[in-house]
Amino acid sequence: MRTALFLLLLLAVAAVPGSLFPQRSANPAVVTQYIEEHPDTGPVLDWFQLFDVYSSVWFSAIYLLLFISLIGCVIPRARAHFRAARSTPPRTPKRLSRLPVHGTLEIPAAEVQDADLTPSSAAGQAAAVLKKRGYRVDVRGVGTDEASVGAERGLAKELGNLVFHISLIGVLVAVAIGGLFGYNGQKVIVEGDSFVNTLIGYDSFNPGSNFSDDQLEPYSIRLDSFDVRFDREQESHYGQPLDFTANLTTQDGPGAPEEQQVLKVNAPVTIGGTSVYLVGNGYAPIVTVRDGEGDIASQGPVVAVPSDGLYTSLIVIKAPDAQPDQLGFVGFFLPTAFVDEDGVSFSRDPDPFNPQLNLNSYYGDLGLDDGTPENVYVLDTENLTELNSRNNDDGGIVLAVGQTYDLPEGKGSITFDGLQRYIALDIHHDPAKAAAFVFATLALLGLGASLFIARRRLWVKTSRRDDGGIRVEYGLLARGEDHRLADEGLRVRKLLADRWSVPSGTGDNTEDNRVPEAVSSAGGTGQSQHNTKDN
Repeated sequence: MRTALFLLLLLAVAAVPGSLFPQRSANPAVVTQYIEEHPDTGPVLDWFQLFDVYSSVWFSAIYLLLFISLIGCVIPRARAHFRAARSTPPRTPKRLSRLPVHGTLEIPAAEVQDADLTPSSAAGQAAAVLKKRGYRVDVRGVGTDEASVGAERGLAKELGNLVFHISLIGVLVAVAIGGLFGYNGQKVIVEGDSFVNTLIGYDSFNPGSNFSDDQLEPYSIRLDSFDVRFDREQESHYGQPLDFTANLTTQDGPGAPEEQQVLKVNAPVTIGGTSVYLVGNGYAPIVTVRDGEGDIASQGPVVAVPSDGLYTSLIVIKAPDAQPDQLGFVGFFLPTAFVDEDGVSFSRDPDPFNPQLNLNSYYGDLGLDDGTPENVYVLDTENLTELNSRNNDDGGIVLAVGQTYDLPEGKGSITFDGLQRYIALDIHHDPAKAAAFVFATLALLGLGASLFIARRRLWVKTSRRDDGGIRVEYGLLARGEDHRLADEGLRVRKLLADRWSVPSGTGDNTEDNRVPEAVSSAGGTGQSQHNTKDN
C-alpha cells in the first residue's frame, strides 16, 4: 500500500509537465511553434517527451507500476478478507470489564424460573438478538453454566475497501483501453452539407495507439438548419446567446433509414458508437471568386472564425485555381455592420441584420502546389503581392450581400452571394467509457462503505448466580477508531434488557466519573449496569 501511494503521488507529479508545456495531442502546431521559438531548449524537451507527457515512456512506466502495485496490494487483502468472512468471531475474553465499552445485566431468579432460562438458553437468546442487529454470531459453551456468544459485524467495511481498490484498477484498465482503441476528431459542417464518418471526412483527427480504420462506423450527419436565440429582453444582457439548436438528419449506415435528431450544447447525439458534441458555431459567407479570365476560381460558403461575442469573424479565402495568378483574400465579416466616427467598421449585433465583408486581396503563389499542408484559416502573405488594402490607393474591399467588386489590374472579381451558418463538432469514441463509469461508481460506493461502516466485535457471557438468577456480561471492541461505539453499547444493552424484561433505571458508573443518562440501573427486581471506558 505504501508503494501504491508513493506511485500515485509520483503519477500526479509526473502529470505536471503536461500543464506547463503544450501537448501534441491537443495542438501539434503550437508545439512546432514552441520548438522553433526555443531552438536551444525545445529539442531537449522534445527528447524527454515533455510535449507528449501522457503517452511518454516514463509516464506509462509509472502508470503500469501503479497498476501492478494495486494488484499486488488487493490480492493478499482479498484472500485475508475471504478467510475472515469464513472464520468464526474471535474467542471470548476472560475479563470483559477490560474492554472499552462493557456492562452487566442481572436477570432475577423469578424471571429465570418463569421463563425456564439457563445460561446456555440465555446465550442463545442473546445471539438471536445480536443476529437481528446484523452481527455474525457464534454460541460457545452450550449446555454449561457458563455460556458465551462471540459476535462481529462490519465486514462490509473491508469489503468496501477492496471494492474501492479493485474499482481503481478497473478505472485504470478502462482508461488504458480508451487510450488504445478510442479516437476523437473535429468537423465543421455548413447548413445543407453532410459529414460521413471516414478519415478523409474529418478536419482534424486524433487516433488511439491501436486505432484501426475498421473501427469507424460509416454513419452520416447532415446539418439541416442551425438556430441561435439571443437575448432581446434584458438590457444588461442584450444580444447574449440563450440557446443553440442544430437540427440534424442522421443515418447509421448506407441504406439505413434517416432519423431526425436535435443537437444542443451539453446534449450530445450518440450515433455509431460515438458521441457528437456541439462545441462551436459561426457564419459562412457564400462567396464567388472569378479570375482574370472570367472563370469561376472558387465558389461556395467560407467558414469565418468568430473573435468576439458579437460574431465579428476572421475570414480567409483562397483561390488556387485562379488564372493567370492565384488569388487570396483576408479580412473580417460583420453580421450587423456599423461605421464609427473614425470610419472604422464594427458589428453591433450578433444577428445578421446588415452582413458585410471587409477584405484585403493578394495575388501570387499561395504555396499550395507543392503539397505542403496549409492552415485554411491563415493566409501567408510573404510571397504574395497586395492588391487591395486600406494602406494603398485602391483601398479595401467592402461588400454587402449581392455586391460584386472588380479587382485591380484585371485580376478578377469577388461577389458576396449570401450567408449561411455552420457548426463545429467534436466527435468522441471511447469503447471503455461505460466501464469507466461503472468502476468509478463502484469506487465511490466502496469508499463510502469503508469510511462510514464501523467494524465491531462484541461478546456476551452468561453465568448462573448463587441466588438462582443469571448474570449477563457484555463487552464491545472496535477495529480502529469508532466514536459511536459507546452508543452501540447502549443500544445493545437496551435490546438485551428488553429481551428479558430487565427494568431500566438511572445512574451509571464510568471510569472517568461521567454519568450519561438512562445508561444502567440498580433497583427493583433486576439490576443493569453499563460502563464506558475511554482509551
